[in-house]
Order: sequence, then structure tokens, then C-alpha cells
Amino acid sequence: MVVSRPAERRVLDEVGGLRAMTWVMAIMLFLTMLAAALGLATAGAARLLERQLGGRLTVQVVSGDPVRRDAVAAQILARLKTMPGVAKAVAVDRAELTRLLAPWMGEDGADPQLPVPAMIDVDLVDRTDAAVSRIAETVRRSSPLVRVDRHESWMSPVSGVMRSMTLLALALVLLMASATAAVVVLAARAGLETHRATIEVMHMLGSTDVQVARLFQRRIALDAAIGGIGGGVAALLVVGAIGMRLHGLGSELIGGVTLSGTDWGLLLCLPLAFVLLATLSARVTVVRALRRIL
Repeated sequence: MVVSRPAERRVLDEVGGLRAMTWVMAIMLFLTMLAAALGLATAGAARLLERQLGGRLTVQVVSGDPVRRDAVAAQILARLKTMPGVAKAVAVDRAELTRLLAPWMGEDGADPQLPVPAMIDVDLVDRTDAAVSRIAETVRRSSPLVRVDRHESWMSPVSGVMRSMTLLALALVLLMASATAAVVVLAARAGLETHRATIEVMHMLGSTDVQVARLFQRRIALDAAIGGIGGGVAALLVVGAIGMRLHGLGSELIGGVTLSGTDWGLLLCLPLAFVLLATLSARVTVVRALRRIL
């Protein structure tokens, strides 16, 4: 139970209002939820990236002769459409290539004499490495002008960074949980020293170590609950605001850094987990200390 009776609270409550422990718990939980949200979002984006790019290829037909280039590209496209294992094969429009080259080449990218390769986007049914490699090798053997690039290989550095960020976020969550437990231990020990005389009187009146520990446990649990609500609400508002800003950018890659329903559920469970952690840490610390010093 987090809520204690008023008489029990008065026994160990040395000051009125919110104690420093409440603010510490609020700050700890706020930072932990931000780190957890970062980890969950990047992990989800990495999974989405793998699903989207795992079975995709780009076929390039490179030739300085536009007529030969277009003829070979048409042959490759026709063959891809009849090849088993290919879900979709679409030629990239010349205007789209010109638009992509515009930031680097300006108006020169629209020059019909510019030796821009013909490109074909390919989606595969089977996204395993063996199937992708087999189809890529078959296409390469069709013509010496053909080059095949796997989208997954382009984005592997990005995926690696996302995995590193996920692991970093997990490490931060564990560090913050450890720091929270350490703060609770220090607060419990300080409370024991502050109320040492009161605790001695309680022992003389017949109170057991477990009963005394329960008072500390309830007081710290109440502080943790109040701080958890404040820090949790603030963190959820910040995460929601950042998510809306990222979604508004319109980028497919950055827009994928979002939280699913399961992710939001996990974030909502963090305040409860912190209260349980604080309560357990306080109980264990106080019981051990009482057995040793009293």
C-alpha cells in the first residue's frame, strides 16, 4: 500500500509539503522515460527500415549511348516482370531522376545527353539473403551494362547507428534505475539517523523492525508516487510534442521514429515500476539497517 494513515505519516514526516525525495524521483523518472522513449522509437524505426529495404533492389543500366541504354533497360524490365520471386519491377522515370539530381547538378541534370543510368526499382517476394542474392546475380548476368544495388546495403550504416542508439538508451534506463535505487537507500539511511530516537521509543513500546520499516516504506512510496506522476506526465508531454514535430517533417526515415501502442504502454508502466523499485529498496535497506544498529 502506498497510502498510509495520517498518524503513521506524522511519525516520520519531519517537514510539511513536498520533500526533496519527491523532486528527485520526478527528475529521475522524467529522464528515464525520455531515454526509454528514444530507445523504443529507434528500435521501431530500425525494424521498419529492415522490413522496407530488406527485399528491395535497384537495377542500373549504365551506358553512354542513350539508345542502347534504354533498349537494355527495357529488356531487363521485361525479364524481371516474368521472373519468379519478383513482386514488382518499376522503371524510375527520367523526370524523377532529374529531380533527385537537381540539388547537385541544377539545370544540367535535365540535359538529355547527360549519361544518367536507367534505373529500375525491384520488390521481391522472398526477402531472405539467399533469395535476394540469387535474383541479383541472375540480373547481373543478363548484360555487362547492368549493376545491382541492394537497398539494405545502402542503409546498413544507418541501421547500425539506430541499434547503437537503442543500446545506449537501454543502458541509460538501467543506469537511471540504479541511481534511483541508490538515492532511495541514502534517503532511507538518512531517515533512520534523523528518527533514531523515535525508533528506539517505538521498539521499547513493542514495535518490530518490520513495522518500523513499513513506515519508511510507505513514506518513500508516497514520495515516489507523487514524483512519478509529475515526472511521468511531463515526460509524456515532451515525447508527444517531439513525435508530432518529427511527423510533421514529412521524412520517411525520420517519420519512422515513432512510438507504437505497445511502446506507449511500456512508458506508462515505468512510473509504477519506479514506485515498486523505491518501495522495495527502502524496505530492504531499513530492515537490514535496523537489524545491524538496533
